[in-house]
Amino acid sequence: MPQVKIVARNFMDMVASLPAMKLDKLYENSFICEAILRSLPPLAKKYVLQLLYIDGPVTAKWLEEWVLADGISKHRVAVDRLIQLRILTETVERKKEATYLFNPTFQRNLQKHILHGGVLPREPMPSNIIARLPSLEDLDAYAVQQWELFMLHLISSSEAEKSTNISSSMMKVFQRGLLSQKDDKEPPKLTESGFQFLLMDTNAQLWYIVREYINNCEDLGVDTADLISFLLELSFHITGKAYNLNTLSDIQRSIIKDLADLGLVKLQQGRKESWFIPTKLATNLSISLADTSSRKQIISFLQQNAHPRVAERTPSVPENVTDQIRLWEADLNRVEMTPSHLYDEFPSRDVFDAACDFAREYGGLLWENSKKMRLVVKAEIFTQMKEFLRRQKQ
Repeated sequence: MPQVKIVARNFMDMVASLPAMKLDKLYENSFICEAILRSLPPLAKKYVLQLLYIDGPVTAKWLEEWVLADGISKHRVAVDRLIQLRILTETVERKKEATYLFNPTFQRNLQKHILHGGVLPREPMPSNIIARLPSLEDLDAYAVQQWELFMLHLISSSEAEKSTNISSSMMKVFQRGLLSQKDDKEPPKLTESGFQFLLMDTNAQLWYIVREYINNCEDLGVDTADLISFLLELSFHITGKAYNLNTLSDIQRSIIKDLADLGLVKLQQGRKESWFIPTKLATNLSISLADTSSRKQIISFLQQNAHPRVAERTPSVPENVTDQIRLWEADLNRVEMTPSHLYDEFPSRDVFDAACDFAREYGGLLWENSKKMRLVVKAEIFTQMKEFLRRQKQ
């Protein structure tokens, strides 16, 4: 089985990759508009707020006048991000300069959200009709327990004592690339990516699983835009509060059962009503995560997961062990192959600087030579890079 590189992208990268029709559908939700605004680079955020109450197209030249000369590369990155998210639509007519038009759906709903505030489709249930809710400490412990149970199913389902609601087909999607199996007679074994996954922190592991869930949700009959919208909407709920399950659609009820298995929500049943309680894992979902492809220092992992009796010792991990791990890691990390593309022959210094900023913004810049105007970029952002450079020629 081919090895996969573990890369955690944030929600907004997934939003930007959606087809135009699904993006416009997302922007009908004012909470999505707020989440998008929060995620933008500072300059792009400034443009959205300054253009929010301007009707009709604005010229590219007029927009460039808002920044100093040394900020032009950041300006181009900001505008390109807004175009990718379809917040701005670019129009280029013959012998005329480019103009930008604000997405009317995004504009209208963000205006409404800023002026009047957003209203979630559901409010927390009153305390007099629900049973005693778990404390925040108990809820955190529940989330950890659920996540550890899921991880046990993921790596070795035969050892898990409790069952999971997640289908075997979806579990196989999660396992793809993390486990390998030569034939049915042998038990699955962890791949290099699987070991790398285990060394991630919980938030990075969770986002990897959620990303795979989103990428394959249409096989379950769930629309990608609907799922992203629901997950982002969930991140605006209050940790520890109870929300009535009757406020969810049938599809959302199916999703919420899977999210309970992952520890994002806790389900409770009362005499007449049922409800879900978001944990911190759910309310933190929309936070941007850094690229988790780099190897964790294994020593930190051992220190954090040491037995309580061992943790009391100083040092908790023997020095001969840490020295050997450092030597092994240094040797292992001496050379690492990364698929990439070399770019050179830029028409101007401004275009080169803008390309560097763009690649850096997307976490794809590997190397640059400012003197010779050359840069090397990760192959995974080739499509975005190609489109960005095409716009610079116009």
